[in-house]
Order: sequence, then C-alpha cells, then structure tokens
Amino acid sequence: MSVSLHSAGDAALLVVLGDSLDREVNERVHALAARLQGRPGLRESVPAYASLLVHYDPEQIGETAVRELVREQAKQLDLNAVTEHRHLVIPVRYDGPDLEFVAAHSGLSREAVIELHSAVEYRVYMLGFTPGFAYLGDVDERIAMPRLTTPRLKVPAGSVGIAGRQTGIYPSESPGGWRLLGHTPLRLFDLRRPDPFLLAPGDRVRFEPLSDQH
Repeated sequence: MSVSLHSAGDAALLVVLGDSLDREVNERVHALAARLQGRPGLRESVPAYASLLVHYDPEQIGETAVRELVREQAKQLDLNAVTEHRHLVIPVRYDGPDLEFVAAHSGLSREAVIELHSAVEYRVYMLGFTPGFAYLGDVDERIAMPRLTTPRLKVPAGSVGIAGRQTGIYPSESPGGWRLLGHTPLRLFDLRRPDPFLLAPGDRVRFEPLSDQH
C-alpha cells in the first residue's frame, strides 16, 4: 500500500493513502485512525476520503517519531479484521424541492427515486463543510446528480441532498448546492448532547421514508 506523508504545520502530519473516492482506501484510512488512537503524544486523527490528518503534541513526540509510527502501523493494517460499525436509520420525508428534477433528469418516477435512494446502506466517508455534515456514499448511479449551477443561499437544517454519487444531510441552515430530495426531523449536530455529532466517520447509514409522505 502506498502511503505518503506531508508536514501540516508544526503539530500535524497529513497521511495520504490514495487519490480517489474509493471504499477500500477509505476503509484503510479508518483502520489506520483506529490503530493510532490513544498512542502517546498523539492528540487526534481526522479522517477524510483518502487521507488522515494526525495531530500530535510536539512537546511529547517529534515529527520524525510520528512518521515512523505511522509507517509502522500502516504496514500492519488488516482489513479482514472484524471492525465494529454503527448502523443507523435516518427517517426522511421525501418532499424536497429538487425531487421532481431528479426524477425527470434520471428518467424515473418520483417513487423510483425514493426507492433507490433509501435502498442503499451508505458509508460515512468523512465529516466536513459544516459541523456534523456527513459525506455518504455511494448513491446508485441512476440517480447521481450534478450540483446546482448556483448554490442556494439558505438550505434548511435537516435537508437531505445528492451531489454526484454522494448524499448528505445539512446539520444546520447554510448555503449549499446539493439537489434536495427531502428532510429529516433528526438533529445531526446539537451542542446540548454529550456527543454533539449524530454521525461519525465509518458509520453505516440507511434512509427510511416516513410513512406520511404526503
């Protein structure tokens, strides 16, 4: 497995394991993050699609030692090892402003779009953009959609959208250019909870259409 290491300031190291959106590469990212968790001197590992940002305390461990540790652990990754993943169900009311467009663009009925979107168990590749925004994949290619040419200035919290072969949920009101299929009543990010984030990288997510769609 190819791993490249890059300094990211004076207290972080960027570990690059690939250059594309790929489930196996992302699995390696999360497996490496798990192996580094709790190591002396390491503060946090932040996974992305194909890379891992490793934050460390330079007063406890130097960059050279971090590089050696990362290389050592990367060589020992075992993707066949049993990994516990959380499986979550997100209720969705499919009433989004772009649902009809997605149906017309894909040549499918509205009901078929809903069925295809809710039939997949998605993987949380990473969190980003705004606190709690989970990038989920992979969307069925039949309903993969381009982003809006001009993003909306305000997307309501809880909106569920598609961009390319990814789907995601806006945790708070924000600008956004994803095609909106519906919304969930769940709060994806809430500072009042012990863990503010409903979803975490590596989680498995399935959308469940609410029975009162109309």
